[in-house]
Amino acid sequence: MTRKAIVITGGFGVLGQAVARAALAGGAKVALIDFAPEGRDLPQGAVPFGGVDLSDPGQAEAAMKRVAEALGGLDVLVNVAGGFVWQTLRDGDLAAWSRMFTLNTLTCAAACRAALPHLLASPAGRIVSVGAGGAVKAAAGMGAYAASKAGVHRLTESLAEELKGRVTVNAVLPSIIDTPANRADMPDADVAAWVTPGEVAQAILWLASDAASGVTGALLPVSGRV
Repeated sequence: MTRKAIVITGGFGVLGQAVARAALAGGAKVALIDFAPEGRDLPQGAVPFGGVDLSDPGQAEAAMKRVAEALGGLDVLVNVAGGFVWQTLRDGDLAAWSRMFTLNTLTCAAACRAALPHLLASPAGRIVSVGAGGAVKAAAGMGAYAASKAGVHRLTESLAEELKGRVTVNAVLPSIIDTPANRADMPDADVAAWVTPGEVAQAILWLASDAASGVTGALLPVSGRV
C-alpha cells in the first residue's frame, strides 16, 4: 500500500478507523470522509473531511475533489459509510426502507461516481465497498437493511463490468462485526465468533492492493467464525 492514496467513507466509525490504521501502517496516504463533524480522536496521519452528506451528489463531488487535492491524486475508494436498522415489516414503518437505501446504496453510488474521474487517472484504481453477509439471505427483521446492502452488491457487479480493465470493483461481505454498538445490542452473543474490524480491514486492503489486480466483481465473504 506504500504511497497509495486512499479515501475511506464513513471513516470516523469503528470499521473506517480500522481500515485507516491498517492502510497508514502499510505506508498509504489516507483521507477520511464522514457525515459526522470533525474533531474526533482519529488515526494520526489521516486527513479528515467531516460534515459531508454523501447522498448529495454535489457534496460528494466536492469532497472527492478536496481529497484528491490533499493526497495528490486518488488510487483507492473504500465505501464504509452506511447504517443499520432491525424491524419487521408488520410492526415497522416504510420510512426505514428509504432511510436504508439512502444510507447504504445511494451513498455508495454517489461516492463511486464522484471518485471515478480521479480513480480513472490512477494506474491502478480500486473500489472496495462494504456489503453484508446478511444480505445474501435475509433473516426476519432484516428486510430493509438487507435490500439496501444487496443494492451495494449489485452495484459492485455492474460497475465491475462497466470499468473492466480500468478500475477493479469489489466488495467484502462481513458477518457480525465486533463493535461496541453490536456488543451493546447483543449482550448474550458469542462475540468470539464475530469478525473483528481488523480482520475486515485486512480483507479490504488486500482487494485494494496490487496483489488483487486480477480480481474484480467479487463479493468476498468475511465471516469470522460465525
